[in-house]
Amino acid sequence: MRLTPDDLGAPLGERATVVQFSSTFCAPCRSTRYVAERAVATTDGVAYADLDIADHLALGERLGIDVTPTVLVLDARGDVVRRASGVPTLAQLRSALAAASSVESSA
Repeated sequence: MRLTPDDLGAPLGERATVVQFSSTFCAPCRSTRYVAERAVATTDGVAYADLDIADHLALGERLGIDVTPTVLVLDARGDVVRRASGVPTLAQLRSALAAASSVESSA
């Protein structure tokens, strides 16, 4: 599945993009946001989009998002290369970003 800047309402990162689907009253979403922001801040060329599922129902349905938080890692083209539900660790997210970057460099 490929996502575009129009889908996200934000530009894609030149190397990768982290997309977090959250909901307003989701405590784990706050923890996920912290991890994602930390990973993005320490990795060049990575963008971050935090989408409230209530505001993006059609996209959530298209992607089969049924729990928050759900994190997608996109490569530079916007292709989903990793997907996880729940709070990732910083190491897991950095590993997913490295994988997304290597997908682009091998294409």
